[in-house]
Amino acid sequence: RQYREIRDVSASLATRLIEAATRKAEEIGKPMVIAIVDQGGNLKEFLRMDGAPLLSVEIAENKAYTAAAFGISTGTWFNFIKDDEPLALGIPHTPRLVIFPGGFPIQIDGSVVGGFGVSGGHYSDDSTVAVAALEACGLVAE
Repeated sequence: RQYREIRDVSASLATRLIEAATRKAEEIGKPMVIAIVDQGGNLKEFLRMDGAPLLSVEIAENKAYTAAAFGISTGTWFNFIKDDEPLALGIPHTPRLVIFPGGFPIQIDGSVVGGFGVSGGHYSDDSTVAVAALEACGLVAE
């Protein structure tokens, strides 16, 4: 073959993730910004809940981008770099890279098809909302 198949997060899955994240955010009483990006890091679906912080718009998008671009959760980054001084001092300056929890790759059949980012509360709240949404849609939060 001279080509490879490119898989992408579907619009229907992105919508279901937004809906599930919104339900969880309402349940815990934290308005959130929720962003879904495709495999290339392009915004696919987005919601800023009423009352969610304006700064969280960029953070949620960048969490989703980081997760899609590297295929690992944003929370994994801190543990990955914390004991590596050159990396810890340098990599955080990379544009759009987020190194705290709340962003997860969207994986289907072992392939990263997009990224999912949530921001608006403490990063533990962001992760709670993201994990609940992924699980509600039958996906694994890694």
